[in-house]
Amino acid sequence: MVVRKAKLEDANNLLSMLLALDKETKYMLLEPDERNNDVSRVEGMIQQSINGGNLLLVSGEGNNIVGFLSAQRGILKRINHTAYIVVGIREFQRGKGIGSKFFSELDLWAKENSIIRLELTVMCPNIVAKHLYEKNGFEVEGIKKKSMLVDGEYVDEFYMAKLYL
Repeated sequence: MVVRKAKLEDANNLLSMLLALDKETKYMLLEPDERNNDVSRVEGMIQQSINGGNLLLVSGEGNNIVGFLSAQRGILKRINHTAYIVVGIREFQRGKGIGSKFFSELDLWAKENSIIRLELTVMCPNIVAKHLYEKNGFEVEGIKKKSMLVDGEYVDEFYMAKLYL
């Protein structure tokens, strides 16, 4: 499975993957059918990673995208050394090393771009993702109580970070 930076021609396939991911997991932010399916938004996200200081990686073979990692760098001067991470991998491709490949590429990007702090949140019940993050150097810094409402139940999230200094 190839991991690479997203290209503009990936927009339709990336959007399709995101829409499918929303339907198969409760661990992502958006509920099924909540995501705007306007491909121009995805194109804008890809363009920001090409032209700006962000990173957008995709994984797949050919045109079939099965996962992504997004790193959104802080815009303001006081947080320009940080990046917020979002990762999603289709269920049928989990456990095959894609996440580890994403984080290996993320480490290179962070060092090349003077990123000192990577941060993310993960729902507390999502032990598989938490383990992936810990395996790649992230540590729990705290718990965001009742931060999500999933199927009528409040869910806590771990706030995790990886520091390079």
